Amino acid sequence: MDCNRCDQEAVMHAAYSGSHLCADHFRESVAKRVRRRIRRDDLVPQDATPENPQTWVIGLSGGKDSVVLTQLLHDTFDDDPRIELVGLTIHEGIEGYRDKSVDACVELTDDLGIHHELVSYAEEFGVRMDDVVEDDPENMAACAYCGVFRRDLLSTYADELEADLLLTGHNLDDEAQTALMNFLEGDVEQIAKHFDASLGPLSKREDQSEFVPRAKPLRDVPEKEVALYAHLEDLPAHITECPHASEAYRGEIQQLLYELEENHPGTRHSIISGYEEVAEIAADEFSGDDGADLQECVECGSTTTREVCRKCSLLEALV
Repeated sequence: MDCNRCDQEAVMHAAYSGSHLCADHFRESVAKRVRRRIRRDDLVPQDATPENPQTWVIGLSGGKDSVVLTQLLHDTFDDDPRIELVGLTIHEGIEGYRDKSVDACVELTDDLGIHHELVSYAEEFGVRMDDVVEDDPENMAACAYCGVFRRDLLSTYADELEADLLLTGHNLDDEAQTALMNFLEGDVEQIAKHFDASLGPLSKREDQSEFVPRAKPLRDVPEKEVALYAHLEDLPAHITECPHASEAYRGEIQQLLYELEENHPGTRHSIISGYEEVAEIAADEFSGDDGADLQECVECGSTTTREVCRKCSLLEALV
């Protein structure tokens, strides 16, 4: 099958749009969607200047999503002195898994000339995920521990690096899964928080000065297209699943969405489109609510809604 835009052989078919694209036009399509998302979410402020540049910290895991995001952001802003990119990689301490992805991060950032920071659970918390999984004092899934520790380090180092924005490589599938999970759980307040935390345009979010704003420029691109982009660009992505991954509910939602998308192309896009509208309405509804009082954790000083933050509670249980 030939590309819809030229006479070259197509490398992909997007059932949701009917498009057949060659390698060049596919790469162009992905880049266009990411740049459009950057504009729609108001990620580059009007007052950004070469003398007062924005620092964008990228959560760079070495997987396909974060690697593709980093490459695309570099391609977009390499000649723009208003934006400075920093790659932040977190080593959880998972033998035979994270070391290879860290190598991918180092290779990529060296190739692109991007500043790279590497932090680890071992150095920061004195724990390794392999040991956490073995001990499991709270009888939780590995992802529950890891998610708390990872979010803490991303926030902490985004602050230390004086980031104006923290960017993550969540793709369309990731966001559609989260949207459907929030719908099925009936958690309207969480939907509102999602909008203000990372979903809505910066200009429409409620002020959250305690935290570095987050953004997901890759969220209009399906997971398989991200993987294809990494392959075509020969990027040093470490594509393998974490051996401790065990988010059973998300896995069920993922499988459900695969089947829906197969039978009804465009389902993921429709879910996200409607979810964004509902999330904005929910955010407006909850805007100005006092909610939970934010305070400093008595152990580490991080912003939390409790006396001792969740991270410190888990670390205490692991001792």
